[in-house]
Amino acid sequence: MHPRVSLHQVAMMERETGAFLEFCGALGVRHATLVSPLLLQENAFHAAREAVQHGAVRIGCINHPFALHPDLERDSGTAAQGLLRVIDMAAVLGAPSIYLITGGRGALSWEQAATRFEGLLAPCREHAARQGIALLVENASPLLVDIHIAHSLPDTLRLARRAQIGLCIDLHACWMEADLDAKLAEALPLAGLIQVSDHIPGDRGTPCRAVPGDGAVPLETILRGVLDLGYTGLLDLELLGPRIEAEGAPAACTRAAHTLSDLLTRLGA
Repeated sequence: MHPRVSLHQVAMMERETGAFLEFCGALGVRHATLVSPLLLQENAFHAAREAVQHGAVRIGCINHPFALHPDLERDSGTAAQGLLRVIDMAAVLGAPSIYLITGGRGALSWEQAATRFEGLLAPCREHAARQGIALLVENASPLLVDIHIAHSLPDTLRLARRAQIGLCIDLHACWMEADLDAKLAEALPLAGLIQVSDHIPGDRGTPCRAVPGDGAVPLETILRGVLDLGYTGLLDLELLGPRIEAEGAPAACTRAAHTLSDLLTRLGA
């Protein structure tokens, strides 16, 4: 398995964290992205720490929903409190980064919500910097507007710069954008993680991800481009939705990991 392949826990949310990390280790995947709502559950953090200590797998990133309770507009301080706790957990686990779902905007304009996000995040950004952990914000489907404010790659880059943090680039959300090569070239200096999956034309719901190689996303061309631009980080498989469930998450993740590994090897990553 190529050492830059990572597997996102979202594919196996029904499994305990320890069991998910055991699956990664058995598959040969050396890095995993964990989701904080599960990590904060009883015994999950202990299981993750045990896996890291035994060297079976490294935690490449943690996915954290920031101001979802209820949203950016009405947050009363719980967003920062929650993230500060996750930052401390990431430091213990040796996770180099945390990528964020911002929270919805409420009744705020995009600009007002971005300013609010920046303000709420400020104490967390300083704490993360002291711990050596990068905070990232991802681009996500517009269908997630109830929980996130950054959708196109340029808007996400704009938000990251305002908040003085990095980027998690989800190719599933931006592969169809115009001038993608130029946008990636501009965004990659801030990229701490790139996420990989595929899309089957005609799938209109969310989530609607597919195993790499099954759909229309020109992954080989895109990944060749980001590698040529100097990206040296992980490629994180974020797989969820009806197609993944129908195949079975273990089978889909196994097939996806080997497909991505072979592609990275072919590209000389």
